[in-house]
Amino acid sequence: QVQLVESGGGLVQAGGSRRLSCTLSASVFSFNTMGWYRQAPGKQRELVATITDDGDTNYADAVKDRFTIARNNPKSLTLQMTALKPDDTAVYYCNLDDRLSRTKYWGQGTQVTVSS
Repeated sequence: QVQLVESGGGLVQAGGSRRLSCTLSASVFSFNTMGWYRQAPGKQRELVATITDDGDTNYADAVKDRFTIARNNPKSLTLQMTALKPDDTAVYYCNLDDRLSRTKYWGQGTQVTVSS
């Protein structure tokens, strides 16, 4: 069982930057993909960005060239967000997809609010 804890959310003005962090309770090395998802009020949860254990990244079109996902060590995941827009307002969730155990883990989420 791996627990994920997000941090770094808050209120930011449009055009500003914010860095989200996700800390894992245990190290993960291989056979997994980690990612950030978000859910805005009244909308379904959507993918923001993912990164594999090999370092391959994938971004939603809405955040491409503005957000950067990174795995800094086996127990940490970050999302650097720049040029933030009001449409980026959402609860951001950290996700671990462990292909070896076929288990998906989620954090509790962190709120990001972008004011215009």
